[in-house]
Amino acid sequence: MPIFAWIMATTLLGGILSVSCAAVFAMGTRPSRVPMLISYAVGAMLGAVFLEILPEALERASSVQSMAMTLLAGIMLFFLLEKFVLWRHCHEQDCEAHDPPAHPHSPSPENHASAGAMILVGDTVHNFVDGIIVAAAFMADVELGVVTALAIIAHEIPQEVGDFLILLHSGYSRGQALAFNLLSSLATVLGGGLAYWALQDAMAWIPSLLGLAAASMLYVAVADLIPGLHRRINLVATLQQSSLIALGIASIWGIGFLTGHH
Repeated sequence: MPIFAWIMATTLLGGILSVSCAAVFAMGTRPSRVPMLISYAVGAMLGAVFLEILPEALERASSVQSMAMTLLAGIMLFFLLEKFVLWRHCHEQDCEAHDPPAHPHSPSPENHASAGAMILVGDTVHNFVDGIIVAAAFMADVELGVVTALAIIAHEIPQEVGDFLILLHSGYSRGQALAFNLLSSLATVLGGGLAYWALQDAMAWIPSLLGLAAASMLYVAVADLIPGLHRRINLVATLQQSSLIALGIASIWGIGFLTGHH
């Protein structure tokens, strides 16, 4: 089979498979448990940033300083993007995004709407980079390409579970969450196809794209999701949240260990 066909087939099937596996878990979760499992999503995103994406970005970057600047610019970009999403939401519906929620356990729906939008942007960028990496591996060796594609599918699943939970918590229906995640996964196919035709140029974009993907996940976790967790301050809730965050981090580390990423 031609190399281009291998790239297209593995990126398309890989995206569908990872999203489908994540959907089976996330959609089987009772709606009442979604806010609790946001703690797992926070851990999965922090694990993806600090154990997978950022180390790879630093390894490929021209310097630590350039990656630090990319990360800083990305956080600023997503701050402005969130402002735009909130502005749009509050013009379509009469609201004030900074009003406190009516109930201390009910985070602001506007903030969750923006978190959902931004996680889709970050996930799309990350998927695009994955497509470039898969294409580069296949162009070196078909067997290496298959192994790389399988490794990417494996470490994407826990992250996709977190994305699903955030989208559900942001007000998306289950069907919308599935559709948007599948649409986002097509960026892997786009990245793979583009890299096949312009590999050298595409490879040069990887550090910056990884930096932006890391910035989006870090911003959503720290600025949008963690403040909501602080609304439950009793000891049982704190232990529950901490355990689920640790589980999210551990799942990313475990998949990376099993697939040889660490």
